[in-house]
Amino acid sequence: QVQLIESGGGLVQAGDSLRLTCSASGGSFSTYAMAWFRQAPGKERAFVAGIGERMRGGRTSYTDSVKGRFTISRDNGKNTVYLQMNRLKPADTAVYYCSLERPVLPTIWGQGTQVTVSS
Repeated sequence: QVQLIESGGGLVQAGDSLRLTCSASGGSFSTYAMAWFRQAPGKERAFVAGIGERMRGGRTSYTDSVKGRFTISRDNGKNTVYLQMNRLKPADTAVYYCSLERPVLPTIWGQGTQVTVSS
């Protein structure tokens, strides 16, 4: 049973950068698509970035508001996925969650890591 743990969040100023890390325990996620979601106060959890599984070439996708600023990547050998966030804005403030997409069973979620961006 794979478990996901996010880390790397914190309090930063607008324009700063952070790199979030999602580490898996209990198994490998090399054959699964991975994604980052975020949930701001009072709003629904929303997609941020995704990266495909190895057999599909590890293709990436991003929500429009982070394109050009965020980069998702994965290191299958370390069972780790990253979200590099540059030029952060106050609107990026949210709890960020890592997810593992499964073909039949429900998506696996991490516990979340708080990102707060002040102006």
